[in-house]
Amino acid sequence: MFRLAAYLKEYKKECILGPIFKFLEVIFELLLPTIMALIINRGISQGDFGYVLSMGGLMVLMAFCGYGSALICQRFAAQASQGFGTVLRNTVFQRILSFSYTQIEQFGAPTLTNRVTNDINQLQQWVAMMIRLVSRAPFICLGSILMSFFLDVKLALILLAATPVLALIIFYLTKNSAPLYRSYQKKLDRLGAILRENLAGVRVIRAFSKTEEETARFGKANNDLMNNGFAIGWLSSFFNPLTSLVVNLMILLILWTGGLHIDSGRLSQGQIIALINYVNQILIALLVLSNLVILLTKSMASAARINEILDTPPGLSPAFPEALPEANAPVLEFRDVSFGYHQTGDHALEHISMAIHQGETIGIIGGTGSGKSTFVNLIPRFYDVTSGSILVNGIPVTQYPLPELRRKIGIVHQQALLFSGTIAENIRWGNADAGMDEVRAAAVTAQSEEFISNLPLGYDSPVRRGGSNLSGGQRQRLTIARALVSNPEILILDDASSALDFLTDARLRQAIRANSRVQTVLLVSQRVGVVRSADRILVFEDGKLAGTGTHEALFESCETYREICLSQLSGEEAQQ
Repeated sequence: MFRLAAYLKEYKKECILGPIFKFLEVIFELLLPTIMALIINRGISQGDFGYVLSMGGLMVLMAFCGYGSALICQRFAAQASQGFGTVLRNTVFQRILSFSYTQIEQFGAPTLTNRVTNDINQLQQWVAMMIRLVSRAPFICLGSILMSFFLDVKLALILLAATPVLALIIFYLTKNSAPLYRSYQKKLDRLGAILRENLAGVRVIRAFSKTEEETARFGKANNDLMNNGFAIGWLSSFFNPLTSLVVNLMILLILWTGGLHIDSGRLSQGQIIALINYVNQILIALLVLSNLVILLTKSMASAARINEILDTPPGLSPAFPEALPEANAPVLEFRDVSFGYHQTGDHALEHISMAIHQGETIGIIGGTGSGKSTFVNLIPRFYDVTSGSILVNGIPVTQYPLPELRRKIGIVHQQALLFSGTIAENIRWGNADAGMDEVRAAAVTAQSEEFISNLPLGYDSPVRRGGSNLSGGQRQRLTIARALVSNPEILILDDASSALDFLTDARLRQAIRANSRVQTVLLVSQRVGVVRSADRILVFEDGKLAGTGTHEALFESCETYREICLSQLSGEEAQQ
């Protein structure tokens, strides 16, 4: 919790001045019961109405001053809390973007979303309450006890004796509620994950008539969350009654003891009324403090979840100073590369060694789970290799700053993801400075121009989030145009034409080859027809390179490739 206070350093002024003005408000508030005692003892008892009016006017003035101080404190608290939340949210978001794919998968998208939104909102609320109320409650309690000592020492000792009892109640609540709040956040993450799955897969759920099963699964997670909330509420519900019981016992003791003192002439009625007012102020402060304790335990759980993200190192090792490129080096080279998604798990790729030269078109084929996508995802450093090295233009990828490395590489995944905006804006994701001529040229190469021109607004046509208003083939072609507009040295199409018909796919490959004579292209596919015309074909099987060569050579020499060909083509077609 205290570690996150570093994100308040830009708001030191607000964090200092806010409690100062809150302290002024408390001073004005604490003086009111004493002035009331003076009005009763000197004004009302002696019939001096001039004194009553003058002191009453002073009370009104002090009330307005206290109100003004509270407003100023509120403003400083708002500025500090909102600024703290903004800085922390930006920092956490940047850290998440530095994670590798493996780390993001380990955390999970729902929990990362909850941490950036709900948990930071919880901490923002705590900062605001800390400035406004955490400073107020101690001021009120200590000030009330001190003022009561000023009125009568023996009665003030009753207030002082109750302090350890109230401290034990607060300690018990904090100790037992913190684990419940941590559990609550985890169950909220679980509920978010189920909701995300159902919203993303609603068509599949309906297609398989799984609505009732998914409703039951969501209901179970929701009930777990509810029961956890009940446990928190049950524990929290003890605080207010226990606090009220202790404070009201204090009032009874003060009234009983004070009555005896009044009879003996030691105390006046005004002093007793002032003491009761101070006890009531303590009660109100403690009731506020009870809510703050609950908020503190929530915030401690949220702070632990935020610190977990901040303590997680970036998933990719930092780049070393860039070396000079080697003369005549291959544009891409794998040197005995092995990779596993988990350090103790099986390797997804084993001992891959090969070189690709500028301008080559390389086909990559293999069965599901053979390592094709893993192979290409290592090139832009979405993951770091377990052993071996990958070189681009003779320089290890670890020696490139990530932005520079990824500017050299354009990658299109099978899952075509678009963003809300216009078609032109989505294509310009690949190159923010691209003019309309470059955007249009990329769209023509990607075989997108025809359907774009048929839209009422053309390139200014809106794209909904995820491209939900476009077909699968249209989305794939736009993502290909997005990669082409950056004119990368290495273009990777990871099954990026799976939603296209054979004619459009053939035209796309022909256009890419015609428009990128110096561009190295990697075509990942499970369709023989996509890769057979490539300069070379890499055949993967169980994470290993089973063969490399042209279509004709592999059909004769590689059993794995021959099986794939014969499963899709007739023997005569495969040998043509």
